[in-house]
Amino acid sequence: MADAARAVLLATDQQDFSPLGTDLLPWLVLALGAAMVFGNVVALVKPPDENPAGELRRAPLVRSLVMIAVGFVGAVWALASLLEG
Repeated sequence: MADAARAVLLATDQQDFSPLGTDLLPWLVLALGAAMVFGNVVALVKPPDENPAGELRRAPLVRSLVMIAVGFVGAVWALASLLEG
């Protein structure tokens, strides 16, 4: 038990200690940005065949393009952060 307590104490003494890693934010931004790009491109390229009552036939073009741009910028930032080191 003393060894485990000492290991925890040593781990918390490190200033850059993070249980999820030091680059968690870029990975999350990369995942969300890529999902925004992929989802909106698919919504524009292949709209649903059937439309339930009250739903749009296809995704709004301007909104989708803005979401693609925001997702792309986030994904590029995340890739640059991860590749930088």
